[in-house]
Amino acid sequence: MILAIDQGTTGSRAFVFSEQGAPLASAYSEFTQHFPQPGWVEHDAAEIWTVTERVCREALADAGVTGEDLKAIGITNQRETSVAWSRSTGEPLSRAIVWQDRRTAEACDGLIADGHEGLVRDRTGLVIDAYFSGTKFAWMIEHGGVEPGQDLAFGTIDAWLLFKLTGEHATDLSNASRTMLLDIRSLQWDAELCELLGVPIESLPEPMPTACEFGRCTLFGGSVPVTAMVGDQQAALYGQACHTPGEAKNTYGTGSFLLQNAGGNAVVTPGLITTIGWADSDATTYALESSIFVTGSAIQWLRDGLQIIESAAESEELARSLDGNDGVYFVPALAGLGSPHWDPYARGTIVGLTRGTGKAHIARAALEAVAYQVADAVAAQSRASAQALPELRVDGGMTANSWLMQFQTDVLCVPVVVPELADTTVLGAAYMAGVSAGLWTSQDVRQMWNESRRYEPQMSPDNAASLLGEWADAVERSKGWARP
Repeated sequence: MILAIDQGTTGSRAFVFSEQGAPLASAYSEFTQHFPQPGWVEHDAAEIWTVTERVCREALADAGVTGEDLKAIGITNQRETSVAWSRSTGEPLSRAIVWQDRRTAEACDGLIADGHEGLVRDRTGLVIDAYFSGTKFAWMIEHGGVEPGQDLAFGTIDAWLLFKLTGEHATDLSNASRTMLLDIRSLQWDAELCELLGVPIESLPEPMPTACEFGRCTLFGGSVPVTAMVGDQQAALYGQACHTPGEAKNTYGTGSFLLQNAGGNAVVTPGLITTIGWADSDATTYALESSIFVTGSAIQWLRDGLQIIESAAESEELARSLDGNDGVYFVPALAGLGSPHWDPYARGTIVGLTRGTGKAHIARAALEAVAYQVADAVAAQSRASAQALPELRVDGGMTANSWLMQFQTDVLCVPVVVPELADTTVLGAAYMAGVSAGLWTSQDVRQMWNESRRYEPQMSPDNAASLLGEWADAVERSKGWARP
């Protein structure tokens, strides 16, 4: 069997998969979100480990198995979130800085002003943005009380979990490619970039292929190899069986991430991210990515921040209660704007309010904003690849919202396809671990993917274009709001 760990932005999940690739048991638990200042988002890495270990044990117990019954462990994770810990004690040296955190935006502005944008773009495939890990590591040293030295270990969440599971200090190439420190062609840490950002290269984990043996875990019984680690969005691309260049998926989670398989070509495209999808000892697969920072977390904000809904499901009911949006648009730039705008100073904006506006309008506007942002990303990728997207495979928790999925296909004007198992992030980690361990072949996992539901466009293209035009006007009003 395979134990797959999905360590996400708001919680940790563990699945046990059978030899046939079927989920046998799972467990999930949320953990604390910390917001010490506006634009700052932090996690307690120790709490993440405690929660992750607990859900692993709960899933194994529910499946009635122990580590002795496992063929391998696969890990997928929230990506750019940055952790510093002590090699000797195994304890965090500060809170983890989450991928949504914007505290290093001004430092990124400085790098751009000093003319380093081309270097970073060419070496890493990334834009200079506070989203990525490199400036977060540097901030920990400069402002966060983290001391450089032989005892310091930096890493993204995959490296942190691997260290706690096996004692090894390593990362995989898909996560390493999110740091702004990895040369995506040589597949090694770039000494020039590490010096530029002020990150000690010796503190970084060893970059390894996504599919290989990273170490062995004895915590659950036996000695179980960790045979795959992969960033959550690349895992979803693999789990959606998008193994052929040109195939694409979108994951609806805390944020949304549109990835298109780019094959073996590390082509850098303005406005988009070129990232490593996955790698083994023989080949590296790249992906073209659009990163949208706030989608599912906008609904969470309606529930926890504004407290105008009691559950995420209520947002669908409210959206259905209206015949249209009545001109109300919500730009959820609560952590800036990602692809294709890349504006860290954009802020959340609601326009079109009248005395007749109620919470149903706000809820509908939040759901519509999810679809609009994905449509913007699809349009940017279509321009870059010079080909229209034939269909979009989708996954993540928000695919359960049938109103949103229908609205998404309407504004895209292409079919939207939902798989049988919406948790394709953890599925991708399981598939990759199984293939790496010799349990399955790549062809096996392609055949395991099955379509559950297909949405077809019902809105006229003219109506869709009108809505997207008004949305674009609203986006312009959100840009640059928090610029110093």
